[in-house]
Parts: sequence; C-alpha cells; structure tokens
Amino acid sequence: MSLTLHEIFETLHMVRDAHLDIRTVTLGLNLQDCAGPDPARVADRVATRIRERAARLKAESRALSREYGVPIVNARVAVTPVANLMQEPSEADFLNLARAMDAAAREVGVDFLGGFSALVEKGTTRAEETYLAALPTVLAETERVCASVNVASTHAGIHMGAVARMGRVIVDAARRTADRDGLACAKLVTFANAVNDNPFMAGAFHGFGEPECTVNVGISGPGVVARALDRVPDGDLGVVAETIKRAAFQITRAGELVGRELSRRLGVEFGVLDLSLAPTNTVGDSVGEILEKIGLERVGGHGTTAALAMLNDAVKKGGAFASSYVGGLSGAFIPVSEDTVMCRAAEEGALTLDKLEAMTSVCSVGLDMVAVPGDTPAETLSAIIADEAAIGMINNKTTAVRIIPVPGKGVGEMARFGGLLGEAPIIAVHASSAAKLIRRGGRIPAPLNGLKN
Repeated sequence: MSLTLHEIFETLHMVRDAHLDIRTVTLGLNLQDCAGPDPARVADRVATRIRERAARLKAESRALSREYGVPIVNARVAVTPVANLMQEPSEADFLNLARAMDAAAREVGVDFLGGFSALVEKGTTRAEETYLAALPTVLAETERVCASVNVASTHAGIHMGAVARMGRVIVDAARRTADRDGLACAKLVTFANAVNDNPFMAGAFHGFGEPECTVNVGISGPGVVARALDRVPDGDLGVVAETIKRAAFQITRAGELVGRELSRRLGVEFGVLDLSLAPTNTVGDSVGEILEKIGLERVGGHGTTAALAMLNDAVKKGGAFASSYVGGLSGAFIPVSEDTVMCRAAEEGALTLDKLEAMTSVCSVGLDMVAVPGDTPAETLSAIIADEAAIGMINNKTTAVRIIPVPGKGVGEMARFGGLLGEAPIIAVHASSAAKLIRRGGRIPAPLNGLKN
C-alpha cells in the first residue's frame, strides 16, 4: 500500500493541526504452547515469549514515528487469555505469573500488557475461579498488566454469577489502591461480546482464533474530525455525515500505512486497523467536542444519542472504504476521564450515568473510565455491569464497563489518575438496591437473535 502525494500532505496537516496520532500499535502473542502443569515453568515461558517477540516493538515504533512524522503514543502487547494456562493454579501462581509478565513488559519498554483475561460468559472453571480471586491483588501489585473478563455474549446470555463476582472484584481492587483513587480499576474491563483483535487497553487480548503473532493498530483522530466539521458549519446532517466519512477515510489510510510497515519490519502478520475515535485530555482532541460541533449545546443533553449514532456510523463507513482490514472495535469511545469535554459535562451535571448508558447502545464500547462514590455497593456495580451486558447481548455488539469506585470520595469530588487516564468528577449512582437481582445468580438466557444457525 502507498499514499499519494496529496494524501501525504493531508496526513502532515492532520498531525500538525488536528492532533492525529497512532494511539497504539499492539503486538498480539499466542501463548497456548506456554501452558503446562508447572506454574513456575508457565510463568517463565510466558515472560520469555514476551521478551523475545516484543524486544524490537518499542524501538521500531519510535523509528517509524520519526520517519513518517506520525506520533505513535503507545506500544503495547496483548496475549492469549491467561486464566487457563496453568493446571490447578493457586492465587499465588496467578500473582507470580502477573509479576513475570509485568517485569517482561517493563524490560522491553511496552506501555501496557493486556490479556490477563478470562472468558466466562457461560460458566467458570476451577482455574477461572482462582483467577478471579487473585485479580484484585494482581491489578494492585503490577504496573503494566491489564485485565478483562467477558461475562456475556449474544450466543450464551449473561453469566450473572460472574457479574456478581466482578462487582466484588472491583470493590476489592479499588480498596487496594485507595491511595491512588482506586487506580487498579482503570486496568480492568468487564465485557459482553468481547472481540479477539481489540488493540486498546485495558481490554486488549489475543483471541484464540488469531494467528501466532500479529500487529494490530489503534488509530485515533477526534481532532481531525472536529477540524473537518469546522469547514461545514451550516451543512445539513447529510453533509455532516459525509464530512465525517471523508475524515475517517484519511485517518484510516494513514494508519494502515504505518501498521503494515511496522509489521514488515517486525516480520509478523498485519492484523487489523481499529478505527476508534479515542480521545485524550488534550484540548481539541475530544469526542465530546465533535458532538457539540454537530449541534449540541452540551454533551449529555437531548439529542446526544442521535448525534453519537451518526458519528459512529460515519466513522465505520469511512474506515471500511479505506481498508479491507478494519477490525477491533472501530467506533467512538466515550471515556469520561480521558475527554475534556465529556469531563466538563459530567462535572456540570449535564452528563449522567443514565445518559452514558443510553449512549453506549450506539457507540464503542461502553461505560468507560467512569468514577463513582467509593462507598458504592458491590451489588450496584454488578447491576451496572448487567445493564451494559444486556445492551450488548440484545444488540449483538460489544459493550463494556470500566468503572472506578473512588475510596473516600463522593459525588462532586474529582478523581485524578494521571497521564492519558486524566481525571474525572465522581458522579452519582442510584440509591435503590439491586442486591436481590444480583443474588439470584444463574444465567440470563441468550436472546432469540442469538440462535442464528
């Protein structure tokens, strides 16, 4: 694939004036042949695999960024879900595995390592039960390791026992990092319909249907779309959608060029380009700003879901026309703490938890980086997860929850996480209890549209 001279100049303009960046290049690694009966040996094999295959990832990413003039913000690794790599593991075995992975990631210089994960949408094995018990400690005592748990799918329904467990895991993880505003929870995603090739943290893992090793690229560009909309201030919504499509096309072309070249240099397969509008806390790099340019006075007001639906659809259409390998999640992220306009709207009370939930029905992925009071009951967190899982299950789409109960803080106070994670106002949850619903356990059956064969 090659860019025309016009596309090269367009890319340089997007970098200089519109905050275009490659948010992440993520190396996916298959760990299935690292499995075995000896947990210490498994941990050693996994760490060795990471060191060997990711040794050049950071250096090649930096070199490519310099040569092409496109910032590459993060270099990351995603691995096969680890929950069943060991036979009859203990909690200590999982912690030792996580520490080995963390040390290997630090050694090769990658920013985050995803795939400390489990897929439990239909039930849990003994190893997965132990994994869940160890998870709060793992998240609190490692720096780069990220985790995800898939608790629901359109085909299987919602595993409410796992949903209940995740509420308790989140509370425990927050408590263990109380001195950092519950930061461990920022490294944990609870999914419905998780995808195999998502390059974005904290939910990235290398799915079982993936090749031995791939490069997946996550490219961001809210600023590019926002600047494009400045050129059509009075256009109707059809013009707005077409403008977003064209911007998404340009972003995708630049991202695929970088991804394919990195794959060539590393000698691994190119996987997918995830065209997700992932905001940062940099002014001018906001999905919320796009929605307000479309015509909202404030994100969270009436019309927000409609505007977001149009944005998400136009992004997908533009990206799919530019590349045959668009995958991952590919849409618009709405992480409250990582988007300055979303954060402001939440702080002012315009953007509530209920409105965020409605927005997740039309975007990628779900309730993301939402801070709630530290005394929120585990059952309430589980109920929030169940609601999101239901949206994903019924609509056959990926949804997720990355929620942070901030110890010692309440509604109106700020949680500060630092770096790309930013800060977020703590927003209210409903006071009424869902404890009886969560205690019932069992599985919410799959919907009829899950029976497709």
